[in-house]
Amino acid sequence: MSNGKSRDPVLIELDDSADTPGPDRAPPVPEIEAPSPQGRAMQAAITGTARAPSRLGRAFWALALGLLGAVVSVAAWDFALNLIDRLPILGYTVAAMGIALLGVALLLGLREMAGFARLGRLDALNRAAVVALAGGDLAQARDVVARMQALYGKRDEARWGLERLRERAPEQFDAEALIGLAEAELLTPLDALALREVESAARLVATVTALVPLALADVVGALVANLRMIRRVAEIYGGRAGVLGSWRLARAVMSHLVATGAVAVGDDLISSVAGGGLVSKLSRRFGEGVVNGALTARVGVATIEVCRPLPFVRVRRPSVTGLVKRALTGLFGQG
Repeated sequence: MSNGKSRDPVLIELDDSADTPGPDRAPPVPEIEAPSPQGRAMQAAITGTARAPSRLGRAFWALALGLLGAVVSVAAWDFALNLIDRLPILGYTVAAMGIALLGVALLLGLREMAGFARLGRLDALNRAAVVALAGGDLAQARDVVARMQALYGKRDEARWGLERLRERAPEQFDAEALIGLAEAELLTPLDALALREVESAARLVATVTALVPLALADVVGALVANLRMIRRVAEIYGGRAGVLGSWRLARAVMSHLVATGAVAVGDDLISSVAGGGLVSKLSRRFGEGVVNGALTARVGVATIEVCRPLPFVRVRRPSVTGLVKRALTGLFGQG
C-alpha cells in the first residue's frame, strides 16, 4: 500500500562551469606555527631568584624566626634542667650536646662570614683593576698583581703561571700590559675550569627540561643546577662561600641579568644555539631544553664576570653561542 511519498532517487545537478573550484583547486590548509620556545623554566628561576623580598616580608620572617628561636631555646633549657633533676648523667649529656650544637652553629656563622669576605676580596680586586686600567696607573696595577699572586700562591693549577708572571712582570711598564699579563698567566686555566662547569650545567638543564614533563620539575631542576654552577664557579676563582654567600651571589648574578634584559629570548638566540629552531619543530620539550640551556650559559657567563678578579683585557669574553654548541652537541640530534 502506497503512502503517497516517492521512492525515486533525488538527483542534484551540479554546475559544470569553469568557475566552480574542484579538489585540485582548493587552497592549501594553512600551517599553524607553533610558538617558538621561550625557556620558561629558566626565566622563572632567574626572575624568582632576583626578586628582592619586601620590607614587610623581611620583618615577618625576622620576627617569626626570632620567636621560634626563643621558644626552642627556652624549651630546650627547661628540658635539660628537668632531665638533670630526674637523670643527672643523661641530663648533663644532653646539656653537653646542646652546648656542642651552639658551638657548631657559631663555627657555621664564622664560615659564612669568611665566605662573604672572600667574595668581597674578589670584588675589590676587580674594582681596583678597573680603576688602574681606566687611569693607566702602573703602581696600582702592580699592587693588583701582587694581590693576585697572594690569592693564587697555593693553587696547583696556577703554579706555572705564577712563575712566568714573576719572570715577565718586571718587563711591563704599562698598566694594561701588566694586568693583561696577569690575566693571561693566572686566569686562563681557571677560565677553562669555569667554562667546563657552565657547559655541564647547561647540558644538565637542557636534559632535565626535555625529559622531565612534570609541572615545576624543570623550574626546580634549573634553579638547583644554576645555584650549584654559581657556587662552583665562585670556588674556582677563589671565592668559596657558604649557603648564605652563595645565595647572595646568585641573587646578584640574576639581578644583573634581569637589569640588562638578558633574560629575554630573541630570534638571534634561538637561531644560533645548536639548531634550536629545528629541534623545536621536532619536539616542543626539546626546543625548550635548548633555550633553557642557552639561558643557563648566559647565567654562567654573568657569574664568571662577577666572580673573576680581573676584567677581560687580553682574554676574549666567552661566547654564549659557543658554550651552548659545545655543551649540547649530540644531545638532541643536531642540538
